[in-house]
Amino acid sequence: MAGAARTPAFGQAVIGPPGSGKTTYCLGMSEFLRAMGRRVAVVNLDPANEGLPYECAVDVSELVGLSDVMDALRLGPNGGLLYCMEYLEANLDWLRAKLDPLRGHYFLFDCPGQVELCTHHGSLRSIFSQMAQWDLRLTAVHLVDSHYCTDPAKFISVLCTSLATMLHVELPHVNLLSKMDLIEHYGKLAFNLDYYTEVLDLSYLLDHLASDPFFRHYRQLNEKLVQLIEDYSLVSFIPLNIQDKESVQRVLQAVDKANGYCFGVQEQRSLEAMMSAAMGADFHFSSTLGIQEKYLAPSDQSVEQEAMDL
Repeated sequence: MAGAARTPAFGQAVIGPPGSGKTTYCLGMSEFLRAMGRRVAVVNLDPANEGLPYECAVDVSELVGLSDVMDALRLGPNGGLLYCMEYLEANLDWLRAKLDPLRGHYFLFDCPGQVELCTHHGSLRSIFSQMAQWDLRLTAVHLVDSHYCTDPAKFISVLCTSLATMLHVELPHVNLLSKMDLIEHYGKLAFNLDYYTEVLDLSYLLDHLASDPFFRHYRQLNEKLVQLIEDYSLVSFIPLNIQDKESVQRVLQAVDKANGYCFGVQEQRSLEAMMSAAMGADFHFSSTLGIQEKYLAPSDQSVEQEAMDL
């Protein structure tokens, strides 16, 4: 990716704690993007990720394997993952050689779920920073399991982790509440969903915590944590159901806005065709222009053309 004259590449760095759905997200998003006409390259940066469900263009396990590191250095899985990221950071020439032939693709980086890597360890941030030097413009997509919304204490913890990640990773950032299709199985929410996605007045959460005998003793600590989150006023979430095309579309629009990716005309038509086809039983793509000509009266077509001209 050397050479200042080259066109910038775009992509997503998919991060989040273990079990938040990062690999499933990469699979679903890659299929969605390909249906829109984008050329997609999924890069696995998690050496502990086995049995990948998607077509992997680059796999860090070819460079360093977690099990090999654990056996050779007598490390546990956490220490092994940190070592693997440090090893990748020291061998970025390998990664660049793998990414160079994929120039022109849209990248999805499936990152490790080790929380320390995104909150205070420097290797992953350094890798992202080097990618920026290669003119690869990434958005950090941070996934959080939506079931944390059902527990006020856990939700405050998630807010703190999300804020720390945003400040540490130093990339354009989009936070997602994943597995929204399962949230009703976790229990009833204390507030409307908008309260959690927009991170509204958190004092109401403190009142809920005060009703718990255990957390009542830590009210001052919780107040300080809430004050810190509200003082930064950076954290918000987009709900995601990876099985719902409209939900994926909303996420993609936020990501594209964050990293500066611009829709092309053909891609926009592909997206419109996909969303209209999603209303049918079969996953079928139709020409948007053909739909307009078939169902719009001539007067309606002229009005729409005037709106497009404006």
